[in-house]
Amino acid sequence: MMRKKQILDTSQGSQAAAQFEWLNLSTLAQVEFSSESPEYPIEEALEVEGGKGWRSALPGKQFIRIVFDIPQTIHKVFLLFEENVQARTQEFVLRYSSAGKESFHTIVLQQYTFSPPHTTNQLEVYQVDLTNVQILELEILPDINTSNAFASLKKLKLSS
Repeated sequence: MMRKKQILDTSQGSQAAAQFEWLNLSTLAQVEFSSESPEYPIEEALEVEGGKGWRSALPGKQFIRIVFDIPQTIHKVFLLFEENVQARTQEFVLRYSSAGKESFHTIVLQQYTFSPPHTTNQLEVYQVDLTNVQILELEILPDINTSNAFASLKKLKLSS
């Protein structure tokens, strides 16, 4: 009887594995934020699995900054926004700053209209090639038409 063993092509195997290797932000970075609701703290949106998401304690524009202890390479950004109550048009900007640089580079600026109960989720997955990332910043304007809306983020995950 022939002894046999199936192996993966190493290039395919490493690509497939990289798709599922989310960074553990609690061990790699400090998170700065403009406000958080006590019921929905920021760590709820940054956990790799589970979590009920983050919500701001104050209305209007909000910031979430991930400040890495050691600069990182990022290949995938996963964002999930959820709004189940209020119809609104949200705008967000995702940007980064490299180690040793003071300027930020915009990855994406996007608007999305939530219209509960039908349109309640905005899911964005960005394939990027960012090296030497020191800070990743998410700026959220919860409603472009009023300053009374509260920002929320269900999930933010990063892959190297």
